[in-house]
Amino acid sequence: MSKDPRKPISLTLRLTTDAMLTALALGIYFLEAQLPPLVPVPGVKLGLSNIVTLFALFRLGPADAAAVLLARVLLASLFGGQAVSLLFSLCGGVLCFLVTWLTRRLLSGKQIWIAGILGALAHNTGQILAARFLIRQNAIFAYLPVLAVSAVLTGLFTGICAQEAVRRLRFPPRLS
Repeated sequence: MSKDPRKPISLTLRLTTDAMLTALALGIYFLEAQLPPLVPVPGVKLGLSNIVTLFALFRLGPADAAAVLLARVLLASLFGGQAVSLLFSLCGGVLCFLVTWLTRRLLSGKQIWIAGILGALAHNTGQILAARFLIRQNAIFAYLPVLAVSAVLTGLFTGICAQEAVRRLRFPPRLS
């Protein structure tokens, strides 16, 4: 039994919060998959589930955000039934997370939109690297500028949404 009676509550609150955010991100991911493409360019998505990851990173911290991201990617691949998408999602998601985590200390709560843009750029770069690994053709890098333009726009949108969520939502109670 723990000497500090607050520890189990704090751990329970953390796990419950992470599970709820994972479920939210997973729901958003599958909802977005049902939307028609915004533009006729393969690989261009809004990346709305990244709003939840950014929220978790800036509100809860890197450990919780990483847990939410990895659980969402693994569950989406498991439920979606596409093994190749796991490679693309992991490469893009992990690189996105690393970039936003590293820039988090440099940004204020009013600059989360910058993390959204940088994260989207990193995500697309990670996916291009995964594609390069699979097809073994350097020509795939020619597609990066097209994805970069969409990343700036979609990253700005998701970053602003996450920034507003962090600013407006007083959730969860302080985790420590």
